[in-house]
Amino acid sequence: MKIMTFNLRMDTEHDGINSFTNRFQRVIDTIRNENADIIGFQEVTDSMRPKIRAALKEYTTVGCGRGWNYKDEAMLIAFKPDLFELISLENVWLSETPSVPGSKYGFDHSPCPRMYTSLLLKHNDIEKPFRFINTHLDHTGERARVQESTQLTADIAKYEEKFILTGDFNAEPSTKEIKMITENLASKGCIDCTLNIGPTFHAFGALPQEKQVKIDYIFTNGACKSVHRVEDIPVNGQYYSDHFAVCAEIEI
Repeated sequence: MKIMTFNLRMDTEHDGINSFTNRFQRVIDTIRNENADIIGFQEVTDSMRPKIRAALKEYTTVGCGRGWNYKDEAMLIAFKPDLFELISLENVWLSETPSVPGSKYGFDHSPCPRMYTSLLLKHNDIEKPFRFINTHLDHTGERARVQESTQLTADIAKYEEKFILTGDFNAEPSTKEIKMITENLASKGCIDCTLNIGPTFHAFGALPQEKQVKIDYIFTNGACKSVHRVEDIPVNGQYYSDHFAVCAEIEI
C-alpha cells in the first residue's frame, strides 16, 4: 500500500501567496500525482475540510476537529473505498480524559488540544484488518509531547492488528518523544519508515537548508519497501505547503 503523511498548513490569510485558497489546486495536484492509497492529513481546519472532501471524491475522508465542539483542526484520513472496508473509527484526545473533546494535558502544553484519529481498515486482498492512526503532537511543550507519545504508544500497544502511524510530531528524531515511539513499541516490531528522508519542515522556503528539520513521520510494524519526500519546487514563490509531504510503500 502507498501511504502519505501530509501537513497541509492551516488556512490563514497571513500566508499571503501561500494561503490555502491560493495553493489549493497545487495541494490537489500533489495528492493526485502521488496517488496514495491512504493519506494522513494534519492542520485541516473547518474551512478546508469540505474543500478537500469535495475535490477528492475518489477517497473517503473521515475525521473531526480537535475542539470541544468538534471544530478546529482535524487529523483527517483519506482512503480509497474501492480498496478498503472501514470496520471502525475512533477519535481520541491526547489527555487524561481521552474521550472528552477538546481536552489536553497541562504542563507546558499549548492552548491547542491534540488528538489522534484511528481507523480499523480491511484491505480487499487480506483477511485480517489493520490499524491506521494519524496524529499531530503539540508544537510548544516538550513535556506535553512526551505525555502524548506515552499515551499514543500505550494505546497502540493494545492493538492486536498490524498498524501504520502517520503524523506531524513537532519533534526531531533525536528527541525523547520520538525515540520512545520505536522503543515503547519494540515488542510490536515498530520501525520508522522515514528514518533517512531528511528535513520535512521548510516554512514555505523561509528556512535555509541547514535549519530545516524533520518532524513528519511514518511508523509501522509492517515492512517498509520504499520511502520518499515529495519535493516542492515553488512557482512564483508559491509552495504546496510549508511541510514536504512524505510517502512510503508498506507491506502488511
